[in-house]
Amino acid sequence: MTTVGETSEQRLIRLCRKGDRSAQKALYDRLAPKMFPVCIRYVGDRDAAEDLLQDGFVTLFSRLDSYKGDGSFEGWARKVFVNTALMYLRKKDALKMSEELDSARNMASVYSTQVQDIGYKELMKLISSLPTGFRTVFNLYVLEGYSHKEIAEMLDITEVTSRTQLSRARIWLQNKIKGTGNV
Repeated sequence: MTTVGETSEQRLIRLCRKGDRSAQKALYDRLAPKMFPVCIRYVGDRDAAEDLLQDGFVTLFSRLDSYKGDGSFEGWARKVFVNTALMYLRKKDALKMSEELDSARNMASVYSTQVQDIGYKELMKLISSLPTGFRTVFNLYVLEGYSHKEIAEMLDITEVTSRTQLSRARIWLQNKIKGTGNV
């Protein structure tokens, strides 16, 4: 039964909260195509991203009561999936910010117009091949819109480390785009 003035999304959420399996399937079908790319951006591996997607939906359905209707549901769901990915990376100890790419420090960080010459899929593939620490900060800052302060709190690092990782990620990407491969 639909409540007066209730949108289809609100109805779907209400039914999911009641444990309606067909509503849960409908919500999964609606969100999965949008959340899978989020998962793959963080882990860079299709199999791990599929596992994350499932874990994210388990979390989403178990925490559905915490969505109060403020803001977009999709935005709230995206945060659930980002947090699920971050928890996965923490468990794998993949967020240790390493100095493995020391040469990045010495490279010029001039923005390359070559970025404009590559397609979206190519760019996303490059982002997914970033070292884990770089990729995580890059995704959170550039694609999710978090501040360095928020990232530092989420990852238990300093703001300076967040800025450094972002800068190194950009240099790494620029070098890959230029074709030097020199990271």
